[in-house]
Amino acid sequence: MRGGFVRLDGLEVHNVYGGEGPESVVFIHGLGSAGYLEWRYTLPALSGSYRVFAPDLPGFGRSEKPVRGYGIPLFARVIEEYIRLRHLKPILVGTSMGGRVALEVALRSPRSVRKLVLVNSLGVVRPTVQPFYPLLLLPRVGEGMLGLIREALHRLPPHQLRRYARRFMGMSGDLDRVLDDAYLSGLREMHAADGFPQAYVSTVRSLARPESYQATSLIPRLAASGLPVLLIWGAHDKLLPLARARAAHEGLPGAQLAVIEDAGHSPQVERPDEFNRALESFL
Repeated sequence: MRGGFVRLDGLEVHNVYGGEGPESVVFIHGLGSAGYLEWRYTLPALSGSYRVFAPDLPGFGRSEKPVRGYGIPLFARVIEEYIRLRHLKPILVGTSMGGRVALEVALRSPRSVRKLVLVNSLGVVRPTVQPFYPLLLLPRVGEGMLGLIREALHRLPPHQLRRYARRFMGMSGDLDRVLDDAYLSGLREMHAADGFPQAYVSTVRSLARPESYQATSLIPRLAASGLPVLLIWGAHDKLLPLARARAAHEGLPGAQLAVIEDAGHSPQVERPDEFNRALESFL
């Protein structure tokens, strides 16, 4: 795997990439993460048979963090430019917010994508509100909370951070794996970067608008696109419950649904072996 920067939509965007094979797979991370963190167990597993690409969305990871403009429209434009710059017609894989971005790209230009994989994805279902997130919508309060999280990441031991994430952020599954030491180190780096708190809260506020998820209109459009679709879902996701994903799956004739048992919102890191097998079978 290699890393570097490309200029997209006027911004410096960090990405990791590598592998070999006739097919390309572009991975899109979720809120508050990065390509090199979110897909750390998947990129090496697939790189022997596929060309794999994992950009950091603007505001996240090591990508540039503009003052304003965050939301699905910006993220989708960046991914579309990334695909054109790399001369790809890829399989798109997106998780959580990144799934909503992948969905937007696929619906806008279905001929530019070979297949679509949505992992515990916003846009497939409407999220369940978690106790932590409404506070981020409040001016100054949200920014203050990001400051507290940054301090906690640097001061608290890992086991306390995992307990906090489960109790107050609604995270579930194997948090020893989701929030392992490598991931926590990456989070500390990202939270310390200038502009990250503003990027995070601005993105959350943009996602609070109804048009960000609107599953009732997105699913019929996806069904009409004719794209091969795989939904991969952690069975115990509290944010985007499996029951809602099953209902959405019924509205997608021909789509596949792979349920990862003993996983929550992040099956790609909680149960990477099962996740990778489901993904490679579809690919």
